[in-house]
Amino acid sequence: MVISTSKIHMQYKLKKSEEDVMRIVRDMLAYTRSLGVQDIELIAEDAGRADRRFLYQLVEEAIKGGATTVDFADTVGYKFPHEWAGFFQEARESIPGIDNVVLATHCHDDLGLATANTLAAVHAGARQVEVTINGIGERAGNASLEEVVMAIKCRGNDLLGGIYTGINTKHIFTTCKRVEELSGLPIQPNKSIVGRNAFVHASGIHQDGVLKHRGTYEIISPEDIGRPRPSNDGIVLGKLSGRHALQTKLSELGYELDDEKFKYVFWRFKALAEKKKDLCDSDIKSLLLEEKVAKASAKEAHQVHT
Repeated sequence: MVISTSKIHMQYKLKKSEEDVMRIVRDMLAYTRSLGVQDIELIAEDAGRADRRFLYQLVEEAIKGGATTVDFADTVGYKFPHEWAGFFQEARESIPGIDNVVLATHCHDDLGLATANTLAAVHAGARQVEVTINGIGERAGNASLEEVVMAIKCRGNDLLGGIYTGINTKHIFTTCKRVEELSGLPIQPNKSIVGRNAFVHASGIHQDGVLKHRGTYEIISPEDIGRPRPSNDGIVLGKLSGRHALQTKLSELGYELDDEKFKYVFWRFKALAEKKKDLCDSDIKSLLLEEKVAKASAKEAHQVHT
């Protein structure tokens, strides 16, 4: 059951007073329980902007009336993480009977803080999180399931007292891609966890680190979410790539160059990368052919001069 709790919502949307809203909640709960329903969730819409005195009184009445889950909604994505955590902490300390219900959080992403606020609420005692696949939702969207789940999986033990979700994370990638197909809402390439570039490394210093040890720049692996590892092990050759990445690619292609040849090929590689965003295997092979042609031409010129 949903009821608006902020002054702006009550005045302009519901056109109801605090007393009216309190009565509506009592009536809703009484009617629902009269139907034999035992598990009742009350969602306090726009709780992030509500007057806390009124909100706490409303929640206390809801608990007395039989609510088993109380969901505080940051409906317009207004709160910062430290505020939202403090809000939950204060609610737990101020509302009689709140320890007897499940606390839930419902966050929107208007300021890009939905995932952070959700995790802040969990840290402060929320044990139900309302999320959506790919963060799809009203306006800028809701807290993203894949982000919240993987954040808890990654940091739950050391920061959240061992909290876990029980979700099989190896189904995340296929689920997110399926929702993308069915909804027609494309996943941004730079979307965390499931975006096309989430496990792709383009910067030279990043590539060098990853080639030495993946943990230098990957805190989770594609396999954790059931995602195939990107081709070329996630290394994208381009203008930001360094010597280590090119040497690794040459070795994969079966070429071993001495220092002089490699310097020439690397110089040509950087020049080509300025013109072409991403270089493929055929581009690298063409650079090797250029190196052979250049060497042959130099040898012929030397013979003619002699």
